Amino acid sequence: MRSINLLQTVLDESGEARIKSIARYIEEHISSNWETVLVDHRDKLQKAYGEAGDMAYGTYLNLLFLPVHRQFKEAGLNPEPRFPGDFDISREWGNEQQDNQQRWMWSTIYGPHQEPIGTIVTVVYHDHTQFQVPRQPEILALKEVGKEAVVESLSALSPEFARALEFTAEYELYLQSLE
Repeated sequence: MRSINLLQTVLDESGEARIKSIARYIEEHISSNWETVLVDHRDKLQKAYGEAGDMAYGTYLNLLFLPVHRQFKEAGLNPEPRFPGDFDISREWGNEQQDNQQRWMWSTIYGPHQEPIGTIVTVVYHDHTQFQVPRQPEILALKEVGKEAVVESLSALSPEFARALEFTAEYELYLQSLE
């Protein structure tokens, strides 16, 4: 993969083109590796799902994004939080059967001089009835940074995102329902 060259191109760009190039780099990595990670780590991921349920998707995403983190570090790029983003403020929705869900998480990308470049949103498709990633994760590039600006932008892009609750609010309601 042309990782170093593409990242060098990213560092040479400015403005909105820069965050879009970063998104293309990540999309290329995901496209080339999302299924391979599932196959190569099948037993580990199935075991993790059996023991910890949906947390296995976090394990999968960590494995998928590890090479991206290495390349970003070498290029002086810093995603905050680490990819795919902060689970606590992520939003999820899907079908009633719980087998076609999507979760949207995001990370702000900072350049070599800690300048904010933009935000990368990771859309993860998953199943709550078994460990399954039914399709390739998607990447969205936003020029916006900061939680409020990102939420506003994503809400304009997706009515489902706008209606979904942050994980912490959703989990709080769940705990209240158990009382």
